[in-house]
Amino acid sequence: MTKSQEKLVVAALAGLVIAAAAGFAVQPAMAAGYDVQAPARVTGVAHWDHLNIRKWPASYSQKVGQLDPQDSVWIERCIIAPQGGADWCLVENQWQSGWVNARYLTLIPDYDI
Repeated sequence: MTKSQEKLVVAALAGLVIAAAAGFAVQPAMAAGYDVQAPARVTGVAHWDHLNIRKWPASYSQKVGQLDPQDSVWIERCIIAPQGGADWCLVENQWQSGWVNARYLTLIPDYDI
């Protein structure tokens, strides 16, 4: 095997390792979930802070937006976190959508459309 072939094999193996790791990074999205289909309000966030919206249901996921305290959102569904972590909910409002930590959402009771 030549030196260039060895480099190609090493690069291919590295690519496979990275692809496998990416599969595990997205694993939280495969967790058991439940439909909500209800409006909610952002609560428990300091008036000077924001609630980050993430691309995937994990705190290390890419930030795709933010919500202010008391903003209203529509909750599509939520997932149950494995090993007792925080639940995550898929939310949307007029401008953005993504995943937020469920502990910062409070359902709006008696919501009338």
